[in-house]
Amino acid sequence: MAFILVTIMLDMLAMSLVIPVLPRLVLGFMQNDTASASRIIGIFGTCWALMQFIFSPIMGALSDRFGRRPVVLISNIGLGLDYIMMALAPGIGLLFVGRLISGVTAASMSTAQAYIADVTPPEKRAANYGLMSVAFGLGFILGPAFGGLLGQINPRLPFWVAAGFSLTNALYGFFILPESLPKEQCRPFSWRKANALGAFKFLRSDAGLAPLAVIHFLFWLSRAAFPAIMVLYVTYRYGWNIATVGLTFGGVGLCSMIVGGGLVKPIVAKFGEKICLIAGLVFGALGMAVFGFASTALVFWVGVPIMSLMGLTAPALQGLMTRRIAPNAQGELQGAFGSVMALAQMVGPGLFSFVFAEGIATHQTLLGGRLAGAPFFVAALLLAVATGVGLFVTQPVRSAHAPKPVASG
Repeated sequence: MAFILVTIMLDMLAMSLVIPVLPRLVLGFMQNDTASASRIIGIFGTCWALMQFIFSPIMGALSDRFGRRPVVLISNIGLGLDYIMMALAPGIGLLFVGRLISGVTAASMSTAQAYIADVTPPEKRAANYGLMSVAFGLGFILGPAFGGLLGQINPRLPFWVAAGFSLTNALYGFFILPESLPKEQCRPFSWRKANALGAFKFLRSDAGLAPLAVIHFLFWLSRAAFPAIMVLYVTYRYGWNIATVGLTFGGVGLCSMIVGGGLVKPIVAKFGEKICLIAGLVFGALGMAVFGFASTALVFWVGVPIMSLMGLTAPALQGLMTRRIAPNAQGELQGAFGSVMALAQMVGPGLFSFVFAEGIATHQTLLGGRLAGAPFFVAALLLAVATGVGLFVTQPVRSAHAPKPVASG
């Protein structure tokens, strides 16, 4: 766990460094037209998620065949080279290509999740996926804050630093990270399974996975609102600079780290994974609603810890679903759920960017405030629907994996 958590933290640190500056870079290419920049960022996000949708099941299947370690290493090298290309991008075109490559390499995150399932007994997985949230949170604290400060010097500097972290992560993995999947549990690679359609068929192999997949989709669709429009939203509504945006992202990361490291384990131990799942969805809906109604920056900041409690959802969801699947199919499971997440992220950026662009273009009012907050209201509604589905989720009957183990060869 220690080895893979360091890998995840470094990966998240690299990715989050560019969060505060990428929208500003696009805004500069679009002659400071906020509505046009919002639409371009929506396209970027959709295409990035399309790459994840295609490559997540491939990465998962490859990790079941060759092991988790080589997939993680190759992805980190590719991500580092990609950040260098984006740092040198002279315009929207090359920046767009860079985002496509980033989507391919970031698909390895499902492999990291399979790694955790490899090294953790079923009854402890929710707690350890909570620790994964801590690694994410730590990277998210340092990355955006550091990226925002670097962006004040030069908007391209964070891309160079992100490349350095990704390549450092590859070196760390090469010399330190052990393999988690025993050779005798490796299984043949199959193109029939290593695609999105095969992934969705796999999710129907256990009746209990279907509602979990629906919740997973709605959860990630709603979460897409924050990265898709947050930078443009707070710049438009509160006039924040890059440093303030970066520090706010850091605050989100800190809250997420506290939730994942301090709350998931005791809540799961006392109430079970289902209650933890429902609580996260409810708090997420409340937090998104606060963001939408926030007429001042102070009220927006109040919504940050509330929204961060939706971090209870993902570890509980992972714990529930990994119990149902055989050990040597965890890569395929994570790849399938990675495709579901990517599908949500394909829809989300375009949806929320469009709603935001229309909201600020109409100059209408809602309860005394501009419709700029409409994307967060939509996100809150999606989480409310996910809560309804979650009420029908059942705990696995036993911690043993319900489906029969997949043959290793």
